[in-house]
Amino acid sequence: MKGDGKGDGATQGSGDGQENKPLIDYPTVYTFKVMGRQAPDFADYVRGLFRALMGTEISPDSIREQPSSKGTYVSLSVSVYLLSEEHRRSIYARLRQEQRVVYYL
Repeated sequence: MKGDGKGDGATQGSGDGQENKPLIDYPTVYTFKVMGRQAPDFADYVRGLFRALMGTEISPDSIREQPSSKGTYVSLSVSVYLLSEEHRRSIYARLRQEQRVVYYL
Protein backbone atom coordinates (compact mmCIF):
# COMPACT_ATOMS: atom_id res chain seq x y z
CA MET A 1 0.00 0.00 0.00
CA LYS A 2 1.54 3.27 -1.07
CA GLY A 3 0.92 6.67 0.51
CA ASP A 4 -1.43 8.92 -1.38
CA GLY A 5 -0.03 12.31 -0.40
CA LYS A 6 -3.09 13.05 1.75
CA GLY A 7 -2.44 14.05 5.30
CA ASP A 8 1.19 14.82 4.56
CA GLY A 9 1.20 18.08 6.54
CA ALA A 10 1.12 20.33 3.50
CA THR A 11 -1.68 22.74 4.41
CA GLN A 12 -4.10 23.52 7.16
CA GLY A 13 -7.51 25.12 6.74
CA SER A 14 -9.46 26.99 9.38
CA GLY A 15 -12.81 25.73 8.12
CA ASP A 16 -14.24 29.22 7.73
CA GLY A 17 -13.46 29.67 4.03
CA GLN A 18 -10.07 31.29 4.54
CA GLU A 19 -7.22 30.31 2.27
CA ASN A 20 -5.17 27.31 3.43
CA LYS A 21 -1.87 28.27 4.99
CA PRO A 22 1.22 26.10 4.51
CA LEU A 23 2.47 24.33 7.63
CA ILE A 24 5.96 24.08 6.12
CA ASP A 25 8.07 27.20 5.75
CA TYR A 26 10.30 27.02 2.67
CA PRO A 27 13.18 26.72 2.06
CA THR A 28 13.62 23.84 4.50
CA VAL A 29 15.29 20.50 5.06
CA TYR A 30 12.56 17.87 4.63
CA THR A 31 12.80 14.16 5.40
CA PHE A 32 11.06 11.63 3.17
CA LYS A 33 10.59 8.03 4.33
CA VAL A 34 10.86 5.50 1.51
CA MET A 35 10.19 1.82 2.15
CA GLY A 36 10.87 -1.17 -0.07
CA ARG A 37 11.83 -4.83 -0.05
CA GLN A 38 15.24 -5.53 1.45
CA ALA A 39 17.77 -5.80 -1.38
CA PRO A 40 21.52 -5.09 -1.55
CA ASP A 41 20.98 -2.25 -4.01
CA PHE A 42 17.83 -0.59 -2.59
CA ALA A 43 19.69 2.24 -0.83
CA ASP A 44 21.69 2.98 -4.00
CA TYR A 45 18.47 2.85 -6.03
CA VAL A 46 16.79 5.41 -3.73
CA ARG A 47 19.92 7.60 -3.68
CA GLY A 48 19.93 7.60 -7.50
CA LEU A 49 16.24 8.41 -7.60
CA PHE A 50 16.70 11.41 -5.29
CA ARG A 51 19.84 12.46 -7.19
CA ALA A 52 17.68 12.73 -10.33
CA LEU A 53 14.84 14.49 -8.49
CA MET A 54 17.12 17.00 -6.77
CA GLY A 55 19.57 17.52 -9.63
CA THR A 56 22.53 17.01 -7.30
CA GLU A 57 24.37 14.24 -5.46
CA ILE A 58 22.79 13.09 -2.18
CA SER A 59 25.23 12.86 0.71
CA PRO A 60 25.44 9.45 2.42
CA ASP A 61 24.94 11.40 5.69
CA SER A 62 21.50 12.47 4.41
CA ILE A 63 20.18 8.89 4.28
CA ARG A 64 19.43 6.70 7.27
CA GLU A 65 18.57 3.02 6.79
CA GLN A 66 16.39 0.91 9.11
CA PRO A 67 15.59 -2.73 8.32
CA SER A 68 12.26 -4.21 9.42
CA SER A 69 12.25 -6.58 12.40
CA LYS A 70 12.07 -9.64 10.13
CA GLY A 71 14.47 -8.21 7.55
CA THR A 72 11.94 -8.37 4.71
CA TYR A 73 11.71 -4.59 4.22
CA VAL A 74 13.95 -1.60 4.65
CA SER A 75 13.00 1.98 5.45
CA LEU A 76 15.18 4.84 4.27
CA SER A 77 14.91 8.34 5.72
CA VAL A 78 16.16 10.77 3.07
CA SER A 79 16.72 14.40 4.13
CA VAL A 80 16.89 16.96 1.33
CA TYR A 81 16.76 20.73 1.00
CA LEU A 82 13.51 21.88 -0.61
CA LEU A 83 12.73 25.34 -1.95
CA SER A 84 8.97 24.99 -2.49
CA GLU A 85 5.79 23.04 -1.85
CA GLU A 86 5.63 22.25 -5.56
CA HIS A 87 8.99 20.49 -5.41
CA ARG A 88 7.90 18.44 -2.38
CA ARG A 89 4.70 17.39 -4.15
CA SER A 90 6.58 16.48 -7.34
CA ILE A 91 8.85 14.15 -5.35
CA TYR A 92 5.82 12.43 -3.79
CA ALA A 93 4.27 12.09 -7.25
CA ARG A 94 7.43 10.40 -8.53
CA LEU A 95 7.65 8.08 -5.52
CA ARG A 96 4.07 7.00 -6.24
CA GLN A 97 5.20 5.81 -9.70
CA GLU A 98 8.19 3.77 -8.57
CA GLN A 99 7.65 -0.01 -8.66
CA ARG A 100 10.27 -0.78 -6.04
CA VAL A 101 8.83 1.67 -3.52
CA VAL A 102 6.31 -0.19 -1.36
CA TYR A 103 5.32 2.76 0.86
CA TYR A 104 6.39 6.33 1.46
CA LEU A 105 5.74 9.14 3.93
